[in-house]
Amino acid sequence: MAIADDAITVRVRIEGRVQGVWYRAWTVKEASARDLQGWVRNRGDGSVEALFHGPLETVRDMVEACRKGPAKARVEHIAEHPAEPPTESGFRQLPDE
Repeated sequence: MAIADDAITVRVRIEGRVQGVWYRAWTVKEASARDLQGWVRNRGDGSVEALFHGPLETVRDMVEACRKGPAKARVEHIAEHPAEPPTESGFRQLPDE
């Protein structure tokens, strides 16, 4: 997929009940369906971290979807920061941090 000129990259940290509820697998599925590039991983503090790269509106839509997450998740807070684009194409799950 060619990324549009309006591409952005954001790193998000999702806090709440987000580990042990299939949040990472859900994120891979949702981000891949949107043709985003990046990754997702569990963090040692119990949060989930993700990097999304793609067209502005598509990334914004994905971040909004993360506010709800999969059915068993309970998202309490999302922090979002600009980031550098990923070095690899596609969207994948990284090992836990």
